[in-house]
Amino acid sequence: MFPARFAPFLFGLFVSCLMSFIITCVATLRAVGLADNFLEIWMSAWFFSWMIAFPTILFVAPLARKMVARLTRPPV
Repeated sequence: MFPARFAPFLFGLFVSCLMSFIITCVATLRAVGLADNFLEIWMSAWFFSWMIAFPTILFVAPLARKMVARLTRPPV
């Protein structure tokens, strides 16, 4: 188990990995269809996208949390 202080980092890791994995699959499928080398093309696209998505989510998630906090009421 990881200490709680690593939670934002782990959240960013999992969200960026899963979202880029799903989105690149859809985009690759639309672009090339079920080509013989689909998996190779998809994994290449996914890895490149994940390299962008991971640091982006680490920066954007705190901003999104602040925006949500301003738009919602605190629990009673």
